[in-house]
Amino acid sequence: MSEETEIVVLKKELIGLFEYIKRVREEIAHIQRPADEDHGFESMGEQLDGIVKATEKASNTIMETMEANNEALDKLRNGLKNPKALALIDQMEANANTVFEACAFQDLTGQRVNKVIKSVTYVEDRVTALIEIWGKEEVGKVEVKGISKTEDEQLLHGPQDEDKALAQAEIDALFD
Repeated sequence: MSEETEIVVLKKELIGLFEYIKRVREEIAHIQRPADEDHGFESMGEQLDGIVKATEKASNTIMETMEANNEALDKLRNGLKNPKALALIDQMEANANTVFEACAFQDLTGQRVNKVIKSVTYVEDRVTALIEIWGKEEVGKVEVKGISKTEDEQLLHGPQDEDKALAQAEIDALFD
């Protein structure tokens, strides 16, 4: 291969490498400051944490309600002598125990989601390190393009965290 051919090949490789680096910078910029606020990478951990808290709250409510039902069944049992009615109470208590066992899903899903949160945090830390290597100013100069959404997608914001959500009274007031 001649020296001129080698230079042409080297130039092409350098241009390809430059384009690759440019693309990596664009991707990092998009993660750091997404054009669409609801597609932010940073909020993934918060969303997953919200899932854990919501399922924990729901599970606790279910278990507290079932405990209250069991207490009511115990009181009812004391006033009954009919064997068929007592058998139904036994069945209801067995059903309540099945509900308690099923509520253990929250603990298991919470553990799994926490593993995902750790993975997301790890990726966030690596992205932050890349941003520091390239410099925030340089990444800040990169144009970030938004993702096109349908009209419905633009209106949807999903379930809100409790501290950001409207209270039911505020929603009801909209209809008054």
